[in-house]
Amino acid sequence: MAGAGREYRRVAAWFGATGMTNTSGRGSRSLKTRVKTARKRSNSSTRWLQRQLNDPYVEKARAMGYRSRAAFKLIEIGEKTPLLKPGMRILDLGAAPGGWTQVAVEQVKPDGKVVGVDILDMDAVPGADILKLDFLDDDAPERIREALGGRVDLVMSDMAASTTGHRQTDHLRTMALFEAAYDFACEVLAPGGAFLSKVFRGGTEQTLLADMKRKFETVKHVKPPASRPESVELYVLAQGFRGESEAE
Repeated sequence: MAGAGREYRRVAAWFGATGMTNTSGRGSRSLKTRVKTARKRSNSSTRWLQRQLNDPYVEKARAMGYRSRAAFKLIEIGEKTPLLKPGMRILDLGAAPGGWTQVAVEQVKPDGKVVGVDILDMDAVPGADILKLDFLDDDAPERIREALGGRVDLVMSDMAASTTGHRQTDHLRTMALFEAAYDFACEVLAPGGAFLSKVFRGGTEQTLLADMKRKFETVKHVKPPASRPESVELYVLAQGFRGESEAE
């Protein structure tokens, strides 16, 4: 908890030092990079590139050594609701490129354990064990359990299916990953543990939400400031795992 506070203050100090907290008002102006559409670049790619170039979280991540702006989503969620502390055992699903894994390692050291899992190639993160595998493969659960070496305090998942452009289809595909992550979390979490996972706007299906409320003391949806306002993503945070036997 103290580690999370220190990390948040480090981020806030960087933000203030670079003058990115507010660029409005007399005597100041916002410097926005505009990107021209290249011959072989689609309009959507151009918009993405322009958004990246003008995103302060992207610049912060680069300056502070994080592999993605997503690191700040975890930091901000943890500032509101402390999640990480020294000595914890963490499972990070959909870990690539490693932003969440980096934050977890920073906050659970020196005695904690972090295991990151992704189907994509991912550079090593010092202090973490990285597994390249498809989480939905039949042998994945056993391989992950072996790497964990015991029950964990937090399962976190930033997994999302590749988008198709059809909102309902994207929601259903990401919900399938969410359900798989949730089912596995219930198998490996220690009593009192927590589960944090991405969903898309529309939230968690009511039957699944009801099941979560039986198995956890608190369940809520959160959207950290680092999550772009126009994004349909939300996160479900469930804390105080009761254990399978107690919930039944």
